[in-house]
Amino acid sequence: MTYCIAASIDEGLILVSDSRTNAGIDNVSTHGKMHAFDTLSDRKIILLCAGNLATTQAVLEQLHRDKIKNAKINFNNVESLFEAAEYLGQVSVEKQKQYVSAPGQSAFNPSASFILAGQIGTDTHGAYMVYAEGNSITSSANTPFLQIGESKYGKPILDRFLKLGTSIDEAARCCLVSMDSTIRSNASVGAPVEMLIYRKNSFSLEEYYCFDDDDDYMLQLRRSWETKLREAIASLPCLDKKLNKNMHVAL
Repeated sequence: MTYCIAASIDEGLILVSDSRTNAGIDNVSTHGKMHAFDTLSDRKIILLCAGNLATTQAVLEQLHRDKIKNAKINFNNVESLFEAAEYLGQVSVEKQKQYVSAPGQSAFNPSASFILAGQIGTDTHGAYMVYAEGNSITSSANTPFLQIGESKYGKPILDRFLKLGTSIDEAARCCLVSMDSTIRSNASVGAPVEMLIYRKNSFSLEEYYCFDDDDDYMLQLRRSWETKLREAIASLPCLDKKLNKNMHVAL
């Protein structure tokens, strides 16, 4: 399983991904799921990947090959992130069709999903989630983040704290806590954890981090979050100890 987050806020983008690939309890390995493309200077495009590893690798290879060969549509000539997401969706669907099991074979799921994020030209930065079917959605003012993979454990903190106006550094910590909460609750998501901070209009990908499971900062973040959670629970209003008058007690 996988967990990837893309937060698109006023100050820029925060992209976070784990690196665990699980094809069964006896086949666990590490593969990076964050991929930055070497494009023209007027654009930055990053992909986060989830789903079948063979499919995602085939899609990435096709995208790189199209760019090198200057294909009719590639990441160097698309005019917007939306157009880039449409192109990515088409490539993904084509690759999935190649790997669909023939009738009578054992079940095989070649599906893959992606988050495409970045900035092109004078357009604002942004992020799109590209489904296995090839269509896509973008983030919104009410929900300024996208998730793929094992999203349920890390979503509550994003829902409560992440807003368009959240500072980019605070949003980065929020996304890391979301990832750590998922790792804590799901053994199929694991370190190393990659994080990229893109500040709007910078066209720079220099703020990149990679955290191992025993990284000092991640350990400090985890301990601090758990301590503050315990303190918050302890400070909540106490329950009324009087018996609820509407409750029926069986004798």
